[in-house]
Amino acid sequence: MFFFIIFIFIIIILSFIYWIGENNERYWKKRGVTFYKKNKVLGVFWDFLTKDGPLFQKWYDVYKQYPNDPAVGVGSLLTPALYIRDPVNIQHVLTTNFNAFSHRAFNPNEEDVLANNILFLNGKKWQLVRQSLTPLFTSSKLKSMYYIMEKSAQDYIAYLKDNPNLTKGDTFNNLSTFCCAAIGAAVFGVTTKSIFKSPFLSVAHKAFKPTFLRNIQFTIANVSTSMFKTLNIKFFKEFEPFFIGAIKQTLRQRERENVKKHDFADICVSIQSKGTLKDLATGFKLEPTDELLAAQAFFFFIAGVEPTAFAMFATLIELGRNPEIQQRLHEEIDETFEKYDNKLTFDVIVGMNYLDMVMSEAMRLHPPIGFLSRVCTEDTVLPVGNIKIDKGTKVFTPIYELHHDPKYHPDPEVFNPERFSRENLKTMLDITFQPFGKGNRICVGMRYAQLQAKTGLVYLLRNFTVKTNIFKGGIKYKRDQVQVRLANVDVEFVPRT
Repeated sequence: MFFFIIFIFIIIILSFIYWIGENNERYWKKRGVTFYKKNKVLGVFWDFLTKDGPLFQKWYDVYKQYPNDPAVGVGSLLTPALYIRDPVNIQHVLTTNFNAFSHRAFNPNEEDVLANNILFLNGKKWQLVRQSLTPLFTSSKLKSMYYIMEKSAQDYIAYLKDNPNLTKGDTFNNLSTFCCAAIGAAVFGVTTKSIFKSPFLSVAHKAFKPTFLRNIQFTIANVSTSMFKTLNIKFFKEFEPFFIGAIKQTLRQRERENVKKHDFADICVSIQSKGTLKDLATGFKLEPTDELLAAQAFFFFIAGVEPTAFAMFATLIELGRNPEIQQRLHEEIDETFEKYDNKLTFDVIVGMNYLDMVMSEAMRLHPPIGFLSRVCTEDTVLPVGNIKIDKGTKVFTPIYELHHDPKYHPDPEVFNPERFSRENLKTMLDITFQPFGKGNRICVGMRYAQLQAKTGLVYLLRNFTVKTNIFKGGIKYKRDQVQVRLANVDVEFVPRT
């Protein structure tokens, strides 16, 4: 009798799974949309959980499998999900009809305090926080922070020269230490005796480190909001005591000193001094508590360390593989130092055209993130294919795939900075290059990240030539959720004579 009950239970479960898959396929077929049949229940998320490789490569497989479809329906448990591959439809989602797709497709649980940051917030709360923090990244603020970035870069070079063993490898982690020091000092006003001994660095490394448990939690967050809420999953709970405590200490110290440093701490003190944040159109209110501001600091920090270090790492890898391009960039850097008598400024760094072309091409080949996700907040229609999107539908848009599509970037696997010359940019379809995203939810710290990465690269290449070492098996990608992370490759620094 017991085994019979178990048998019936298994039959019911399998029947329910079958029904979900068939229902997902019928849903999109009725709308005239091709459906990804490989796994009708969980789609690419099942492949991500059960197979090697990062999630963006699973989306890339879908992208290549349906070259003539403007969008492809995918399994996402009981929630309709659509993968959009046509540039016009992507533009429609990210910019043209932003109001219908402003939701980031992730709802953090309230108890996950550090997840209530500008990356994951939605609606009026997101708007108020973004409006309050945007002034941190104006040109005048970046100019005032540049000297701190430059000092961190100079300290980093000195440290490499004093410790030549660090020039032989483990370059990504070494670059992370520079980025940690730069953003810690420039944005938060937090300094340590050594840029390589910051307690914040381990937080940056662990925050998005993929583990089996995190991958399961990430999948649940994407396929079932109700299950995510019921299980009360918290991604960043372990970092709260240290990070919130550190930010509170910084804010109280800044209030006591009453000294302006034009950094994140100043912005926070200013926000709190003005009291409750309020949206005039709707009357929505938000209290700028220490915890809310610590969550924003947490995001800026983790986004300013590993993603920025990766942009530098990807650039150095491609320079090491292309000596003639590295030589031309060396010439621009040397000429710039000579022209300005070794005294670089914000405007000088921003004006280095070939450096910008090289870094842009590196981020085309190896974007920091592989795709974007949104939730439709009101019924709408995608223009290409006349696809009806109901409220609540999850939408995924490509980044890596567009960057590597020969239709938009001829010979996409070739490292060619000339793609980003002023002449060629005139003909490039803007939506097909989005290393920082697009539209109103584009990375708020984009300009800071670019400046920090360029400053570090300029001082590195002023002092070193880079050599790329690709190990047996060729360049690979780590098994990440959203990020694009290179593996099986490293960079060696050779002192310039």
